[in-house]
Amino acid sequence: MWPLVRARLPAPPARVLDVGCGPLGGFVPLLRADGYDAAGVDPEAPDGPHYLRSEFEHADSPTDADAIVASASLHHVSDPALVIDRIVASLSRGGTLVVVEWAWEQFDRATALWSFARLRGGQDKGWLQRRRAEWLASGRAWEEYVHGWADANGLHRSDVLVRALDERLERRRLGYGPYLFPELADTTQTDEQAAIDAGSIRPTRVDWVGVRR
Repeated sequence: MWPLVRARLPAPPARVLDVGCGPLGGFVPLLRADGYDAAGVDPEAPDGPHYLRSEFEHADSPTDADAIVASASLHHVSDPALVIDRIVASLSRGGTLVVVEWAWEQFDRATALWSFARLRGGQDKGWLQRRRAEWLASGRAWEEYVHGWADANGLHRSDVLVRALDERLERRRLGYGPYLFPELADTTQTDEQAAIDAGSIRPTRVDWVGVRR
């Protein structure tokens, strides 16, 4: 996702905050290598001077970021409106928010079966492998399973997130595309996009870019 995110950011040395950077540091290493003044915040963030180990809504984060990146981090927060309000407050006037999200509600049976047929072998049990195993063990229809799983885990629909973002910032971009390919064997972003274009599967990645008014 780095090329997509990088293309939407202001030029370095802008101050960029990666919200939900995860235990591997998210985009922070790439941002800093590219000359940005970058930091990450996440309850499982790495140790180090450029990370804050905290939930973003409770973190002592900067209030004048030139840009904020939120990659696959909004769909599972407890209160998206609260987090987005905090993001807006943390941006400088005219600052950019880059959101990459997963549209789980688009993950229909055809898309699931297409991805499950391309899963990597071996011992690495990624999130798609876990979804497949749980679904098969449940004995339920796919749509019933995935909606039940999403409800149980408090996942928010992408259209709800887009609406909340549109209410608070000035939208500059909204697009949809491939999301699953990093988890799949011998499958590129181009391969997944081709399947989307052919109507075989649905796009499950949402790209949203906006600026603080």
